[in-house]
Amino acid sequence: MAGGERNTETGKLEFSLDVPFPSSREAVIALRSLSPDQEPRRGGISKQLNVSGSTLSVRWSADEARILRVSVNSFLDHLSLVMETMEAFSPPVAL
Repeated sequence: MAGGERNTETGKLEFSLDVPFPSSREAVIALRSLSPDQEPRRGGISKQLNVSGSTLSVRWSADEARILRVSVNSFLDHLSLVMETMEAFSPPVAL
């Protein structure tokens, strides 16, 4: 689930994304894999990641739409790679 809006108190653009995983273990693996990536720019954007159960939640806050868009796109590229890697190296599913 995703959502975005402008915070009327701070004037910043905010975007949130909840990514469900099959298990909490996989959500924590994704969190640990994606957390080290700091935003390349010091000002203008912040990103928070956390896990609740088997859901990875990400929250962005940015001064400009362009900065927010670049950060979200980069995160989604990394998330896709993490998910593909987990799928490739996960134990086989018993039928």
